[in-house]
Amino acid sequence: MRQDIDANILIHPRKGGKEKNLPENGLLLVNPSEASRCHFQLRQKGGESRHLFNSDLTVAAGQSFFVAGQAIGAPMAAMSMEKLIALGAKRIILFGWCGAISSTLKVGDILLPSEAKSGEGTSSYYPLPIPAAPSMIFRSSIEKAFRDNKMIVHTGCVWSTDAVYREDRQMLQELNRRERVDAVDMEYSALCSVACFRNIKFAAVLIVSDELWGKTWKPGFSSDIFLKTKAKALDIVLAGIDNFGE
Repeated sequence: MRQDIDANILIHPRKGGKEKNLPENGLLLVNPSEASRCHFQLRQKGGESRHLFNSDLTVAAGQSFFVAGQAIGAPMAAMSMEKLIALGAKRIILFGWCGAISSTLKVGDILLPSEAKSGEGTSSYYPLPIPAAPSMIFRSSIEKAFRDNKMIVHTGCVWSTDAVYREDRQMLQELNRRERVDAVDMEYSALCSVACFRNIKFAAVLIVSDELWGKTWKPGFSSDIFLKTKAKALDIVLAGIDNFGE
């Protein structure tokens, strides 16, 4: 991070005097369903509850990793990540959902994105010399865990938006055709930008929740394949989070 860029910034993320350091490895959850499950699960096993804005934060028993969230949308997710980094996080995994705009992706597929395109308003505030992207070594270690568990994973480009209800069919088709975008979410590109700017390792696990590439929208949020896949994927991430990126 260049200090000259930050010289005129008024507010910086910081660790408060009474705040504890976090473990280096952590999971940032977008949605309340997975976040509630993880916080409850860790606290049942002796995890420590802590404060994170209007979100939630739990440190696992043994202090080996943390889970944070919910954090829906680029601004909230970026603000949460900034605080987590200020408290000591160095490797963060985003766990969320995405809509498929490539016909190669179906509801229930697991996407470990390798590229990011920004349609949200947060990334532009984090100037970078090269396009924002996840840590590929970190991503590869997560991919290996899925393959070791006989889970098929996909790679590709994700475009993030602030306006879910303004996704235009022709615009998405153009993103897929010209920019080779495979899926859309609300947080990924912004978190890539923050992670690159702050020089930490970052990767994402996104479960395809709906299909946007057909003649009509195909939601799959309550389908068996989506619910079963995201539960198993979350278990794999939690089981391996201590070792990813080492």
